[in-house]
Amino acid sequence: MSAARFVFDRAPRRVYWETTRACALVCRHCRADALAAPHRDELTAAEGFRLLDDLARFGHPLPHLVFTGGDALERRALFALIRYARALGFGVSVAPSATPRLDMTAIAALKQAGAQAISLSLDGSTAARHAALRGVPGCFARTLEAAAEARELGLPFQVNTLVSAETVDDLDAIRRVAAVLGASRWSLFFLVAVGRGAVLQQITPERFEDVLEWLVEMSEEGGPVVATTEAPQLRRLQAERHGGRTAGAGIRDGNGIMFVSHTGEVTPSGFLPASAGNVRADDVVALYRESSLFRRLRRPEGFGGRCGACRYRDVCGGSRARAFGASGDPCGEDPLCPPELFAAAT
Repeated sequence: MSAARFVFDRAPRRVYWETTRACALVCRHCRADALAAPHRDELTAAEGFRLLDDLARFGHPLPHLVFTGGDALERRALFALIRYARALGFGVSVAPSATPRLDMTAIAALKQAGAQAISLSLDGSTAARHAALRGVPGCFARTLEAAAEARELGLPFQVNTLVSAETVDDLDAIRRVAAVLGASRWSLFFLVAVGRGAVLQQITPERFEDVLEWLVEMSEEGGPVVATTEAPQLRRLQAERHGGRTAGAGIRDGNGIMFVSHTGEVTPSGFLPASAGNVRADDVVALYRESSLFRRLRRPEGFGGRCGACRYRDVCGGSRARAFGASGDPCGEDPLCPPELFAAAT
């Protein structure tokens, strides 16, 4: 396979905009270390509209925009920003938090503004398991209610689930709940110790491999489409099984992914807090295309350790955020990738 087909150097496939860090939840694994109120230096509404104009200069096909947080519903002018993004031609998804603010009226307003999907977090198959991570009683019930309301309104939703030592034994039960709810996608985020997530425990490399193998098998049985965050090794297994054909191959932090923080910092992802610049002072298109940080992350042959030597480095490349968290080098080795998986790929 040509390595060039896995390089996204002209435009990201997805841009995540952390519209605010305000959120009423106190999740133990929050990447954003969310706040009770908006940060005083949060991008203004005018700066937000200007950011959307700037992102449109990537040209077609435009990236898909994900309005995230914090709780995106805490963002002033959210619905106007969604409408403007859609008018510019962007696809838009929104990541709200399961608080009382996320009711039928809010979900209907999101759809009317042009949101094409929302995400709902489910980190446990029961109220007690979910609340142990989310920190607010009633969050589990509100998530289930929001899923039912989104389905009634015809707004697709995906279920996001954290994979850590605290949740891994509950994954199959969570998958069954997501399927019953009618989720279109089940997206599993493999823990990276940033923000509040530093207090949680990572699974072992051996368990990591077991979970990935299970996901490959399970994804062929039907149900919600399975996706992963900070675990591109799943695509390596899928490529091996399907002769090199797998959706999302090569996409990882800085290569097809870009993140804009609530204050305008541009990073390779929300889990890799190394800034290439700020949208208030810098050209966001140039930051993605030309900054040394993003360019390095699109050259997996320069990655350290097993990631750089792996035959599947272009399809996978390992988690750049986890490498950064472990060594301070975003181009280092992903410590969660087990030696056995690497040995089978070289």
